[in-house]
Amino acid sequence: MTGFIYSEKPIRIEAGDGVFLYDDAGVEYLDFGGSYACVPLGHDHEAVTTAVHDQLSQLTFVHASYPVDVRTQLHETLSDVAPAGLDNVWVCNSGTEANEAALKFARAATGKPKIVSTMRAFHGRTMGSLSTTWKKKYRGPYEPLLADVEFVPYDDSDAMADAVDEDTAAVILEPIQGEGGINPASAEFMETTREVTEEVGAALIFDEIQTGLGRTGRMWSCEHTGVVPDILTSAKGLGNGLPVGATLCRDWVAEDYGSHASTFGGNPVIAAAAHATLSTLRDENIPAHASEIGSYLREQLERQLGDDVRDVRGAGLMVGIEVKGNANALVRDLAMEHGILALTSGRTVVRLLPPLVIGEEEVDEVVEALSAVIG
Repeated sequence: MTGFIYSEKPIRIEAGDGVFLYDDAGVEYLDFGGSYACVPLGHDHEAVTTAVHDQLSQLTFVHASYPVDVRTQLHETLSDVAPAGLDNVWVCNSGTEANEAALKFARAATGKPKIVSTMRAFHGRTMGSLSTTWKKKYRGPYEPLLADVEFVPYDDSDAMADAVDEDTAAVILEPIQGEGGINPASAEFMETTREVTEEVGAALIFDEIQTGLGRTGRMWSCEHTGVVPDILTSAKGLGNGLPVGATLCRDWVAEDYGSHASTFGGNPVIAAAAHATLSTLRDENIPAHASEIGSYLREQLERQLGDDVRDVRGAGLMVGIEVKGNANALVRDLAMEHGILALTSGRTVVRLLPPLVIGEEEVDEVVEALSAVIG
């Protein structure tokens, strides 16, 4: 029998349509986490599917050193929707690659060694990104990792100010921690981090791999505070289910980024999917819908779950429910008893990351199911 290194779930998914997934027996599941925030427009979205099919019939691959119209369009659209000043784009294949590039760019541009990250952070599974990831279960088997990485408590402005010094190349942080428990950073923490990095000439990296692309109700989560980083990373929903990541940076970083490349980065077919996804998110104002329906979701959760849970937190359609019991058991019961796919974020947090196109009907169904399994 062929071995497989992933831990497989007992549901074999065969199809997807909009906000629903279907198993091999035709059973329907409402996707509130099964796609891990990777399909903001929902499954089998016409604009993305059409763009991919059209590009496949024209050109499947040529290296990124050769200009291709669809790749150029993606670069221009990414720059257009990025926070002001992040005009330089490097495209890759995943979130951890985007963060690897960000860390390399920061060290090359500053000539400094030290990286500051946060406790409970998750930035990826390749060696550089893993070095800035907090949890021992991810790091332990692969140590020793990169040297000169320091962790500070998340959302602790004083600790951040103390950690950032003249040897610091970069601070990397998530505006809302995803894997770490759906923990939002305060505006004060974001502003302090911006100030102290500027003082010493370090790069501020925002990992928006999970929080970006409308997930929190703005195109980028950092827009809620107005703090603009020197480097911003994106992935997950960027290709609406197809593998793509991006690293965006300011001119001073791009000028001295070193030597970094990726054979498949900017693949024309993937670029077509990403351009269609970004254009649709922007042109149909999907982030505003995520903000509105996300507020409705959190209001209903707070009203119906009440004292049965410890907390409901997040922004837009990135929602964490801190429960009093075993989050893994609750997520299992949601799937097997109610046909709803959700995630955990640690042992005590149920994480909801649905497509951004859900409506109130789907929210009501999920809240009713959560009330049943938690109650």
